Amino acid sequence: MSTPDPQQLRTWLEAIAKKDGDAFRLLYDAAAPKLFGFALRILMKREAAEEVLQESFISVWNNAAGYQASLAAPMTWMTTIVRNKAFDMLRRADHAVELDADTFKDGGMQEVVNALESSEKGPSDTLQLSQDAQALAHCMNRLEGLHRQAIALAFYHDLSHSEVAEQMKLPIGTVKTWIRRGLERLRMCLSKLEGA
Repeated sequence: MSTPDPQQLRTWLEAIAKKDGDAFRLLYDAAAPKLFGFALRILMKREAAEEVLQESFISVWNNAAGYQASLAAPMTWMTTIVRNKAFDMLRRADHAVELDADTFKDGGMQEVVNALESSEKGPSDTLQLSQDAQALAHCMNRLEGLHRQAIALAFYHDLSHSEVAEQMKLPIGTVKTWIRRGLERLRMCLSKLEGA
């Protein structure tokens, strides 16, 4: 899967802002495979990822005029749309969709974005990321669903504890306790795996 050319993506976005259907089709063909892969990493269900991809491209069509090249590369901008749509789906899904724990580790989101925008990662980088992701996914899966969601909202979606409490419709004290305990359990679990 080749990385779409940022300048070409910018050109298409400018045309889409003027409601150019051909440019939209070209942008979709170039960016959809990577964006679908990103959505799938978060949602882990093909049907859910397809729905998020469709919703995301509707947003791209409707908001292309608001894209500012000085603030973000085209793939970064579209990745943010996909991430937000995926998270909206997770919040609506009554915890039926499991989260991909790799996206919650320190710098995980940035690594995903870098991977989307660059094809320079070598096989050893990919293997290490995969091993780290497996370890974290194993430990995340051992947490209770609501604790996992609280950690995801705080660290993946950059929400404050009060914003997490508002999103989850829970008291802030409960959210703080779940995040603190969840992080402690993750640390202990990862330490055990490293020592094994």
